[in-house]
Amino acid sequence: MDEFLDLFVYNAWANRIILDAAARLPDEQYLCDLKSSFGGVHGTLCHMVWVEQVWLHRWMGRPNPAVAQGKDLRSLEEVRERWAAVEAQRGAFVATITDERLAETRLVKPSSGGEYIHTFRQMFRHFINHSAYHRGQIVTFLRQLGHTAPSTDLIVYYRQHQ
Repeated sequence: MDEFLDLFVYNAWANRIILDAAARLPDEQYLCDLKSSFGGVHGTLCHMVWVEQVWLHRWMGRPNPAVAQGKDLRSLEEVRERWAAVEAQRGAFVATITDERLAETRLVKPSSGGEYIHTFRQMFRHFINHSAYHRGQIVTFLRQLGHTAPSTDLIVYYRQHQ
């Protein structure tokens, strides 16, 4: 479990870096539709925080959030507020997880259909991978918009937090 706790801290660090980079964008660029899966920077951030909340709800046995894809979030400040709440709840939850519980399973019903059984170990790995994937998309958006993109690479995190 120690490795996952470290990865959760890394994930929060990397998300804060991306949020800080997004905060430097003018509103028209932040909200611009870049024709990607979730539009652009704002849509991708909303998706990311929504997915983090969805997985947390699944882990805790709660229903999915009421509004899909974070479509209720209208600004970067609202995205940050949601993320802070999700991180706090996740921190409290993962503090209860032991190495033995990593093998426990949850039934997952994705919005795309189907039913799957996953261990906490699998879900935690997916969770970290998903966030990293979308942070990479945002790095590309920042470059497309003419901005210098930050590095959120895991090795950079390790080097800064030795």
